[in-house]
Amino acid sequence: MLEKNFSAQEILNLGMLSAMEIIGDRFTDGTVFIPEVLLSARAMNEALKVLEPHLASSDKQRQGTIMIGTVRGDLHDIGKNMVLTMLKGVGFKVIDLGVNVKSENFVREIVDKKPDILGMSALLTTTMPQMQVVIESLVEAGLKESIKVMIGGAPVTEKFAMDIGADGYARDAGEAVSLAKQLVSH
Repeated sequence: MLEKNFSAQEILNLGMLSAMEIIGDRFTDGTVFIPEVLLSARAMNEALKVLEPHLASSDKQRQGTIMIGTVRGDLHDIGKNMVLTMLKGVGFKVIDLGVNVKSENFVREIVDKKPDILGMSALLTTTMPQMQVVIESLVEAGLKESIKVMIGGAPVTEKFAMDIGADGYARDAGEAVSLAKQLVSH
């Protein structure tokens, strides 16, 4: 598709993300199952490896810096990787801390790299409380006022985000981009 003069952004937004949204909808309605979702996610991740250099090299104005990671106890990264790729695509500098990130590691990296936004992801309801642990650690370290915190993941809700003191919640990768832009503009 790149050879046919489609931009990396068009391929990502109109092809890959739309396809993943369809897979998600079909999983929800029971017409596809976990093996198909995992296969689709693997294909998406491989395609992202090809697109990423083209997204990073596009002439986008730098939006800000976002640090992103999946909280302690959670090893899921498909959604996180979709979000970070889209953020890179619109001009954010993205620092990926990976999966199973402890609160003290989030704090240490924030002190060291000074991002504008911290993004946290959790796919499991059992790991959602770790988001609150991280926010409490930021407060204790005197960092919460200097950084915006956004959270997301399948079980996460806007109410949960507000209850734990996050600055925002994104339901999906598209909303994450909009939210990140909003947070850096305030």
